[in-house]
Amino acid sequence: MDIRIAAYAVITDDAGRMLLPHWHLKEFGAGWTLPGGGIDPGEDPADAVVREVFEESGYHVQIDELLGIDNLVIPGERRAPASGREGVPLQNLRTIYLAHITGGELTVETDGSTDDVAWFTQSEIDSLDRVSLVDVARRMAGLIR
Repeated sequence: MDIRIAAYAVITDDAGRMLLPHWHLKEFGAGWTLPGGGIDPGEDPADAVVREVFEESGYHVQIDELLGIDNLVIPGERRAPASGREGVPLQNLRTIYLAHITGGELTVETDGSTDDVAWFTQSEIDSLDRVSLVDVARRMAGLIR
C-alpha cells in the first residue's frame, strides 16, 4: 500500500464564502478541492498548508486551529493507470486546518496541479464538481451537517 500525507485549509471570508482551487491533472481527473497538498519529507503539516495555500491561491494565511485528520483509502483497482501504481491501494492521510488570510492577492497557480481558484458560497459549492475532501472539511468546520 502506498501512503500520501497532505495538509489542507478551510478558508472563509467575511461573507461566508469558501476559497477553493480547481485541481486538474490530465491523467487523473479534475474537481474543485481545498487549498493544500502533499507534505514534503520532514515538513511540518502546518508549514506545508501555509506553503500550499500560497502556491495555489496567492494568499498568505495563518493557521487558526486543527479541525481534524481524515483517512481515505483508494483501492488499487481505482487508481489511474497513468500513476504507474495501478493495482496498488493508496492511503490518503489528510490533515485539515482552519485558517485565515493575512495578505496576498488572489492568483491562479501556473504550472501546478491547479488551474483556477475562486470564492464560493456554500450553496454554490453544493452544485460544483468537487472532490469528497471538500464536504469532509465543511462538516469538520461546521459549515454543513
